[in-house]
Amino acid sequence: MTPGDVNTIEAAVNEPGASGARRAPRFSPRVRNASLVAVIAVAFLLPLRGLLRNQGPPMEEGFMLVFPEQILKGRLPNRDFLHLYGPGSLWWLAALYKIFGTRLVVERLAALAQMVGVVAGVAALARRFGRPLALACGLLSLVIIVPPLGLTALAWDGGVALGVLGLLAGTGALSDGRSQRSQVRLALGAGLLLGAATLMRLDLIVAVAISGFVLYRTFGARTRRALLTGFGIGVSPYLVHLATAGPANVVRGMILDPVVYLRGGRRLPIPPPPGHLAGFLQKAGDYGPYAKLRWPLPTLASSLQLFIWFFFLLGAIALQLFVARRAWKRDPRSLKSVTLAVVALFSLGILPQAMQRTDSAHFAWVSCVAVAFLPVSIYELARDHGPRWSRLRADWVGAVLVMAVIALVLPRYTLNSYVDATAQSVGRHRQAFPIQRNGRVFYYGKAEVAGAAQNGLLPALDHWSRPGESLIVGTSDLRKTAYSDAYLYYLFPELKVGTYYIEMDPGVANASDSKLPAELRRADVVVLSSVWDDWDEPNDARKLGPATP
Repeated sequence: MTPGDVNTIEAAVNEPGASGARRAPRFSPRVRNASLVAVIAVAFLLPLRGLLRNQGPPMEEGFMLVFPEQILKGRLPNRDFLHLYGPGSLWWLAALYKIFGTRLVVERLAALAQMVGVVAGVAALARRFGRPLALACGLLSLVIIVPPLGLTALAWDGGVALGVLGLLAGTGALSDGRSQRSQVRLALGAGLLLGAATLMRLDLIVAVAISGFVLYRTFGARTRRALLTGFGIGVSPYLVHLATAGPANVVRGMILDPVVYLRGGRRLPIPPPPGHLAGFLQKAGDYGPYAKLRWPLPTLASSLQLFIWFFFLLGAIALQLFVARRAWKRDPRSLKSVTLAVVALFSLGILPQAMQRTDSAHFAWVSCVAVAFLPVSIYELARDHGPRWSRLRADWVGAVLVMAVIALVLPRYTLNSYVDATAQSVGRHRQAFPIQRNGRVFYYGKAEVAGAAQNGLLPALDHWSRPGESLIVGTSDLRKTAYSDAYLYYLFPELKVGTYYIEMDPGVANASDSKLPAELRRADVVVLSSVWDDWDEPNDARKLGPATP
């Protein structure tokens, strides 16, 4: 051994981290991956019992119980009842209800599966940058996506889950060492998942198209064909929907109603006002029986949190795009560069969801990807500053910063709600009251409303209706159709739904050409609910429709 060799060995030993690199790892990669999954699983399990018994949104959760059951009875979305999104979410729930029965717990576990898909996809994409970042991004996605509407199996959650899993499969095809056959299979799977995402929500096509184009551009000829083939297969069920429901009905229900006629009655100010809450459901959730557990740290007013969240979300997407562009310029074919690019563009593509209605639910449905992946972008910026950041563990810098914003600045609609559901899991702060009939249950958040339904409405409806008769549930003043207690159709499955407007929307159900007046003339029983009489938002929901209904 020469003196030079000795010096080399000493230098290697004295190099920071070198001795740790020479030692065998304390835990194997498999154990560390299992630990990552276990922590996220526990985070899902902590609030689960509370979420399964928590109040549900009466219209949104109501129609996700009723719509799939209507399909099982032979009725079709867009032809027989209003449905603003793709048929995929209804087909998936209808299959579950066919096997396990139309039950609230089945619907809520389906919602849990969709949220697990979102969180798992985000965490797995972040895993390309290290386990600490995967854990941080997964937990951030979880505390953002779970609280808004609890376990409600909405089409958006399912579509985003399929979208991020499609991006995971697509970028996985670029991993080193994969055979050509494996790459083709992953590309085919990516196309299938991205196509299925648009089958859940047609408006996801923008996010799917711009992020999918990056995959297409990066792939070789065979994987490109596989990606397009998979996407074609994934969206092909739309042909079945068009053929059965009718092209005119589908265009009206999935494009014209949500984009043209409905939008004016649901839009809220952009940005949200910092001094007061504009959304009716936001205001209802901030006071009285819906109020969450008191947050132990000083917090800003709920309206100000929404205002900050709006700009924080925009900043998160802008930073992702900036970091992705820099990485792409350095090496456009590396796995990390492509991952940064597809996530940034997918986040940009789903941003219109937050713009169309500036409330906490719509912000969360975008932030579960855009904000949750932010630690990775911060990590990449930190790494660009050189070796000094490596010694300070750059992978934790972004995680701590974003977690601090969530906990200190934006807790009301994220961590606060998550902790509240966890407390309900152990019997504390229960604020849900069951409404039950013939083995079917729905949870309501106001004791007086639940009591009036359980002890007054349900017995009266049992007395005045007969199986096979038609039922319509609406507002007490049918000139204003801002919301509905659609869950009542679920509690009376033996009655026929007598209206196209199970979901009632302003500018649609109360439009001048609405089907509602003719449906009311034919109905056997009509329930008019005064629960939503004080609905007030700064949009066209205030406008009165025709008096004919």
